[in-house]
Amino acid sequence: MPRADFYLIDKPRFREQPLLLVCELVKRAFAAQQPTLILTRDHAQAEAIDELLWAFDEDAFIPHQLAGDDDDAGTAVLIVPPGVDTPDRPLVINLREGCAGGQFQRVLEVVPADEAERTGSRERWSEYKRRGFELHKNDM
Repeated sequence: MPRADFYLIDKPRFREQPLLLVCELVKRAFAAQQPTLILTRDHAQAEAIDELLWAFDEDAFIPHQLAGDDDDAGTAVLIVPPGVDTPDRPLVINLREGCAGGQFQRVLEVVPADEAERTGSRERWSEYKRRGFELHKNDM
């Protein structure tokens, strides 16, 4: 059964910079040797995550790149802006408005502290539930 984990941002450092939580989740996934896709809302967000993954933890080296290059298959973490097609991977971190599509074992949804943003996450929760996902909520 596929699984969806919703990470609700609460801690001040994540409230100030929600993409830090994305980096922490990527770091965990890389440590567990899980090839990961990060589905971003737009190209600007993809570039921001790309830069932050280099800088957020000086002790962590996480091989990553923006999707669309020839060597995508060999890179542990692919950052995927809208409109770029990539093969499915077991783990997806979804930052988009809609539910992640494709075949995967687990999806991580990062939910900002902003109440307006949480409405969309409730709709995604319902959609994943309808699709038969095992659902989990984590306060971060």
